[in-house]
Amino acid sequence: MARSNSNKLLNPNAREAMDRFKMESANEVGVNLSQGYNGDLTSRQAGSIGGQMVKKMIQAYENGIK
Repeated sequence: MARSNSNKLLNPNAREAMDRFKMESANEVGVNLSQGYNGDLTSRQAGSIGGQMVKKMIQAYENGIK
């Protein structure tokens, strides 16, 4: 089985979908995210985007098992 690090997607075609998901989540929490480099984000902003993404993934999972 292929092993990957946390930044490498097992399916390279999923990159575009993940980028859209990240942009959508950033918009929902009110963070201005641009294409490419976003090194000017604070830790709080970056964390809020990641947290929103996890929240939405958990909701999708829970809706799928009902």
